[in-house]
Amino acid sequence: MVTELSKTPDILAVHSGGAIKDSRSYRVFRVVNAVVLTGVCLVTLYPFVNLIAKSFSSEGQIAAGNVNLIPRGFNTTTFQAVLTDSMFWTNYKNTVVYTVVGTLIAMAITSTYAYAISRTQLKGRTFFIGIAVFTMFFNGGLIPNYILVANFLGWRNSMWAVVVPTALSIFNLLVMKSFFENFPTELEEAATIDGLTTYGVFGRIVLPLSKAVLATMTLFYAVGLWNSWFTAFLYLDDKSLFPVTVYLRNLIAAATGSQEITGGAGTDAVQIGANIQSVTMLLTVLPIICLYPFLQKYFVSGVMLGSVKG
Repeated sequence: MVTELSKTPDILAVHSGGAIKDSRSYRVFRVVNAVVLTGVCLVTLYPFVNLIAKSFSSEGQIAAGNVNLIPRGFNTTTFQAVLTDSMFWTNYKNTVVYTVVGTLIAMAITSTYAYAISRTQLKGRTFFIGIAVFTMFFNGGLIPNYILVANFLGWRNSMWAVVVPTALSIFNLLVMKSFFENFPTELEEAATIDGLTTYGVFGRIVLPLSKAVLATMTLFYAVGLWNSWFTAFLYLDDKSLFPVTVYLRNLIAAATGSQEITGGAGTDAVQIGANIQSVTMLLTVLPIICLYPFLQKYFVSGVMLGSVKG
């Protein structure tokens, strides 16, 4: 027994009490790893902290470059201008509705399409995969898409113009397809023997066991819809239908114009123009930041399982 322990590698040196002790090289690795990861975290957090500091700082301090991690000349003029505007809350509600409805539509289309083309017994499987991949490299262009959505479908000034054209991401489709291809076929065969139809197998067996990839794709679609502004800017004219991103974009343009007109005078318009970008970015990313921790545990496993084929 003593002879065997003497041949054990240094990384598993044994105490007299039987506890396993890490080797010196492994302890050095852990220290270096902790230092590097701490540095990465600090570098990652710095822009967010700086963003918050600028959003609460005064125009003069921001222009002078004195704002770093702590607000200078504490000021809430911009927050008051934005949060007291009833149109802001109307547009914010629109963003929530567009994100929820659009994500549900996108997940329904993506999951069913991905499951169908992941089944090798599907007739015309190669054709349907080819159509999907083709659209990754070629599209109709901006003007034909506008004519299709606004004139042919009649969706101008409609929620559907925002949520439907972006309802299918081919990247997400291919990731989910790879995940479903690795799904144990024995479970599906057993469910079929028990009398479940194809829809029953998909809804009662496949989806409940695919939480990781579903959560990951949901996050991808939700973030994309929440941050999207060009589609709404293109198809919507009614201000009451704008998402909050278009509202904030217009606010930035208006504040910048006011600042140019006033010539830098110390007015509320100048203050808004100085830190409007920080305030708008903070208000836009905050809901997604709050949502991410609830889906983070699925994020890595969902991407990895859907990206590697066994």
